[in-house]
Amino acid sequence: MLHRIGLYKTYLQAIKDGNKTVEVRLNDQKRRQVKIGDTIEFITVPEADETLRVNVTGLKNYHTFKEMYEDIPLKDFDCEGWTMKDLLEGTYEIYTLEQEERWGVLAISIKAIK
Repeated sequence: MLHRIGLYKTYLQAIKDGNKTVEVRLNDQKRRQVKIGDTIEFITVPEADETLRVNVTGLKNYHTFKEMYEDIPLKDFDCEGWTMKDLLEGTYEIYTLEQEERWGVLAISIKAIK
């Protein structure tokens, strides 16, 4: 199955470069449709001028972003050397605490399709 998901250009490039192997999302209705073996087509936002297809190689659910960041090596997010405070502040610029509480968090392990 193919899923289309918006992604900032910086993160798309990190996936292309092989530095980012885990994508972070709320585990909302749309993401609950994603299965291992599916393909995600990331589309840059807001420009929508670049795409990248990846294979979904793993899925892991968490209650909170903090729980996820404590479990998965930060290099997998291309965030090595970041503090927990930096990670959470950056994440909560995109998602709200209310969204996190309602949906929980999904770590999507990915591999770029060459």
